[in-house]
Amino acid sequence: MTEVITKTKSKIGVFEKNLTWWVLGCIAVGIGLGEGFPSFFQTVGSLKVAEVNLPVAVLIWLMIIPMLLKIDFSAMKDVLAHSRGIGVTLFINWFVKPFSMALLAWLFIRHLFADLLPADQLDSYIAGLILLAAAPCTAMVFVWSNLCDGDPKFTLSQVAINDTIMLFAFAPIVALLLGLSSIVVPWNTLLISVMLFIVVPVVVSQILRKALLAKGQHALDSALKHLHPVSLGALLLTLVLLFGFQGQQILAQPLIIGLLAVPILIQTYFNSMLAYWLNKQFKVAHCVAGPSALIGASNFFELAVATAIALFGFNSGAALATVVGVLIEVPVMLSVVAIVNGSRQWYETT
Repeated sequence: MTEVITKTKSKIGVFEKNLTWWVLGCIAVGIGLGEGFPSFFQTVGSLKVAEVNLPVAVLIWLMIIPMLLKIDFSAMKDVLAHSRGIGVTLFINWFVKPFSMALLAWLFIRHLFADLLPADQLDSYIAGLILLAAAPCTAMVFVWSNLCDGDPKFTLSQVAINDTIMLFAFAPIVALLLGLSSIVVPWNTLLISVMLFIVVPVVVSQILRKALLAKGQHALDSALKHLHPVSLGALLLTLVLLFGFQGQQILAQPLIIGLLAVPILIQTYFNSMLAYWLNKQFKVAHCVAGPSALIGASNFFELAVATAIALFGFNSGAALATVVGVLIEVPVMLSVVAIVNGSRQWYETT
């Protein structure tokens, strides 16, 4: 199972490599459509239940389920083989990353950048940044791991563990940090979002995975191949819709995107390098330390975008903040890969 993932994800795809440019294109298209057809976007935004937008829920399932289909939760049985590396990554993902982002968001958004941002959106921006940091990456980490010659068994088992923890920890951590930031937590919407965007996709993906594997590994590989463009298309369409609602705000203050990127960049490099250094202190092999650092820094931005839209709406600062994470994800993570690969000799020197 692991060997198949290694082969199919041995290099970053054309789409993934140019994700930043695709997102920039979605910004342009979304803003243009939002200006030209405002009534259409208002209609789409009104199709919701308990503040969860139904069209977006469908798009998010199309994004997330193919990604979760790759995850073999039985890989958790390999956890003891990489216990130190997994321990470091879990510490970063669940005890450092969400809280460091909350601190950075409070520092930059509430104070340093407060005069440069719309006053009525400050809480929403902070919420979006917290949502972005509270969900560890699921799919793209296979790409990052292979680019730094990471151990595929470690990557698979770590992702499986993170996804399992996310089922139970995402909502409480988000609620805690939003509460600490003095942001009202819409509990009904948050719990519905967790059910819709974590529990349902995990259950559906694992049932589908089991059914496909019953027909042979080729059936799973074929399904993943055909679902990949569907997942990417859903991501792009979601971004177009999101920027259709955000267009006027972005045109009025394009500086907002740059300002929101600052705490994201700082926390990404801080968490990745902290994980990398801790693995060195615990004498973890480089093939585990590399993906550990990358998993510790990257985000499950599909879930963050979906939850931000569900909790605060398409035209919220929270939704925009999560999309900034999508915008800078690839170039930032590729730079972390370069650091990990370039420092291998230093890492392996005792």
